[in-house]
Amino acid sequence: MNGGMTITRAHVERETKRRLRRLHLHVGDDVRRMRLDAGLTLTELGAVVGIHRSHLARIEACLAAPTLSVLTAIAVALGADLGVRYFAGAGPRLVDRFQALMIEEFVRSLHPRWTVRLEVPVSHPARAVVDAALIDRASPVAIASEIQSELRRLERQIRWNNEKADGLAARLAEEAAPAAGPTVSRLLVLRSTTSTREIARRYEATLAVAYPSRAEDIIRALTTASAPWPGSGIAWMRVDAGQALLLHHPPRGVRLGR
Repeated sequence: MNGGMTITRAHVERETKRRLRRLHLHVGDDVRRMRLDAGLTLTELGAVVGIHRSHLARIEACLAAPTLSVLTAIAVALGADLGVRYFAGAGPRLVDRFQALMIEEFVRSLHPRWTVRLEVPVSHPARAVVDAALIDRASPVAIASEIQSELRRLERQIRWNNEKADGLAARLAEEAAPAAGPTVSRLLVLRSTTSTREIARRYEATLAVAYPSRAEDIIRALTTASAPWPGSGIAWMRVDAGQALLLHHPPRGVRLGR
């Protein structure tokens, strides 16, 4: 994705600020969620960790840059694991080479009726970043799209997609005021792999409740001028030999979305 681009100090500084902002959004949301799940107040958790409640509140609000020592202490107190690693990427702006290819193919495949916004930050009810927000010019519909090359935590993925959709709805309502904002639906775009296909088969009933629409109807709505959006669902992509392809049906052996 670099395309031979020379990396300059200014570019590194801009990209660092962008990545830190996204990291702080995720960290703050995770700490707040885990603290509430544990039934702890800011004061109680702060006392155990050794920081003032106001500093913990700023961390949760993404207004502070906590040290690794503080983040590790929070993880220990909440019974969580904290990992810091480098991952080989395909470019300076996208998470991995598979996601980069998938986003490119996804955007290319969309009919012009859809306005696309990438990396959209939302703040209510949770702070997060929507991979791709689609807004239909033909109807009052918007879609919070998550584009994933793999699934690590199914229940978390469903929860995050729900929260991001709610956050996108709140943001679009503010932008549209005083008129009503569009109805926001959810879309999960998955890379077809042995792992994701197995998850789709093993947890078919769960995923069918969260993403009930047929894949064929979803693709038709995304790629044609007049097909109505059918509601929340899953679309699949195949990534092979450095190319991504949006599939019109679920992969072989997957009944979900047929």
